[in-house]
Amino acid sequence: MPNPETLKRFFELASPYQTYVKAGPPDHQANWAANHARVSLSSQQVALLGSFTRYQPVLVISGTWCGDCAQQVPIMEHIAIASKGKIDLRIIDRDKGIELSNQVKISGGNRVPTVIFMNEEFDLLGLYGDNVLTRMRAKAAKQLGASCELPSARISPDELALTIQEWVDQFERTQLIARLSTKLRAKHGD
Repeated sequence: MPNPETLKRFFELASPYQTYVKAGPPDHQANWAANHARVSLSSQQVALLGSFTRYQPVLVISGTWCGDCAQQVPIMEHIAIASKGKIDLRIIDRDKGIELSNQVKISGGNRVPTVIFMNEEFDLLGLYGDNVLTRMRAKAAKQLGASCELPSARISPDELALTIQEWVDQFERTQLIARLSTKLRAKHGD
C-alpha cells in the first residue's frame, strides 16, 4: 500500500475534473459530458454530502478512454461539488500514475477507475475500485451472456440511480472514518 507521502505526491500531480476531461480526445470528452449531464443527486444526498466536516482528498486513477470511468467519475464530481469543498477530487491517468496504480492493483490488475480516499494528512481511508456492486451486476449480466456493453453505452436510469447511491455511500463511509478518527478528533478538538 502507498504511504502518505506517495499519495500526496500523486494527488498533487493529478488534475481537477474539468482539466482532466479536457485533456482527453473530443470523442472521450463528449462521452464524459453526456454522462455528467445525466447525473442528478437527490435532495437527501445533497444534504448528507453538504454536512461533511472533514477535508478529504480523493484521488481517482482513470482513463478518459474507459467506459466505466466515463460513467462513474462524473458521479464523483457531482458528489464533490455537493460536499461544499470538503471532498477535493483529483484524477490521474493510469499511465501517468502507473507507479501508484501498481501499488493499488485490484485482482492483480491496474483497474480503472480506482478511487483512493484519504484524510487531510493523506493517510489512506479506503480504496475502492473497478465498479460498485450495481455496475458489476449489470456488467456480469451483459458480459457473461451473449452481448458486451460498448464504452459509450448509456446505463439505465435505475442502474444510474443505484450507482449514484453506492458512490454516495462510499464517500459517506470514508467521511465517517475520518470524522471518528481518534487522531483527527484530538487534532481538531472535536
